[in-house]
Order: sequence, then structure tokens, then C-alpha cells
Amino acid sequence: MLTLWGIYYLFKSPPRMTHFIKQLSSLAFDSLPVVLIVALFSGGVLALQAYSTFSKFNAEALIGALVAISMGREIGPVLTSLMVVARVGSAMSASIGTMRITEQIDALEVMGINPKSFLIAPRLFAGIIGLPLLVILADVAGIIGGWLVAVELFNVENSLFWARMRELAELHDFLGGIYKAFFFGFVLSAVSCYFGFYADGGTEGVGRATTNSVVTSSMLILISDYFLTAIIF
Repeated sequence: MLTLWGIYYLFKSPPRMTHFIKQLSSLAFDSLPVVLIVALFSGGVLALQAYSTFSKFNAEALIGALVAISMGREIGPVLTSLMVVARVGSAMSASIGTMRITEQIDALEVMGINPKSFLIAPRLFAGIIGLPLLVILADVAGIIGGWLVAVELFNVENSLFWARMRELAELHDFLGGIYKAFFFGFVLSAVSCYFGFYADGGTEGVGRATTNSVVTSSMLILISDYFLTAIIF
């Protein structure tokens, strides 16, 4: 119900644009270094593992296609979402939970400010918009990581690496991952806000809310990934 109210106020009476920009910056820009590093090495690991198998069949040139498809469909959106849950989702729950136990949310209501509009709507917006942007950059970083390992480390022909990628990897592979990212961003924002908004029990309650939000968000992302993959691909 809290999420539905957040969506309602997102369109009905949204807060000032500065609140949206602040939350979007916190989710997307501040998470960018972590996401890029993880994606870069994930692409490198994919190429490293693939080379040991593909080299047996003289199919090293297919490493580029494997890395691109894997990053676009699965590793990009899922791994990025889990990184954002760990970094930003926990911070959302802790921030809102602290406001709850220190009665700052009650103070907002006294001042005539709707907390669902002020706190929930901008965070939902940041998750829905910010995560797909991060996934796009993660896909690029993963492909670069795969290229560095395949071409620079194992001396795979550079032109064949890119040619096979263009032949086998389709735009739908990357768009499917972006579709997932929209849903994952909504899930992690909604769950994090929910546990923070209804936190109780003092500082220990904030800790429980933060832990529960991270675990629940991660589980929902991994579970929903199966069904989204079955539907999209």
C-alpha cells in the first residue's frame, strides 16, 4: 500500500525537482564506480572461463558474443541491482528508519508535508530511472573487460572478436536487460522504503529494517529474474 501511495503522489503532487535529482544522484552517480569495477571484472571472468573451453574447438572468436549476450541479458541487470541494493537500498532503509524512530516523519505530518510524497516518491523515481542507466554502463564495462582478457591477454583476433559479437548479439538481448532493470529498480526502492518507513524498536529496529530490506530485495530480484527471463527471452 505504501508503494501505491508513493506512485500516486509521484504523479499527483510530486515534491520539488531538487529532491528527485538528489535521490537519483545518490543512487546512480554515487554507485557508478562500484558498478563499473564489478562489471569490468565480471566481463573479464566470463572471457577467462570461456577461453579455456572455446579454445578446444578453435572458437575463441565467439568469446565476444558470449560476453555481450551474458552481460546484456543477465549479469548486467542482476549484478548491478544487487550492488545497488547493498549500497543504496540499505542506506534508504536506514535513513527513513532513523527518521521514523526520531519522530521526524511525525514532524513532517505536523508541518503539513506528506511523508509519502516527500520521502517515498523521489526514491521510487530514482530506482526506476537510475538503475537502467547504471545497467547500460555496466554492459559496456563488462564488454570492455571481456575484450581486454580475450584480445589483450589471450591474443584473440580483435576484428573477429567484434565481428562475431555483432553477428550473434542482438539489440533485444540488451533491451531485455534494461526492461529487467526498470522492474528491479522499482522493487529495490519499494522494499527499502517499506522496511524503513515502518521501522520500530529504536536503533536495533533500524538495523533489523536495513537487514530485512537488503535480504528481501535481493531475494525478490533473483526470483523475479527467472520469470522475467522466461517472459522476455
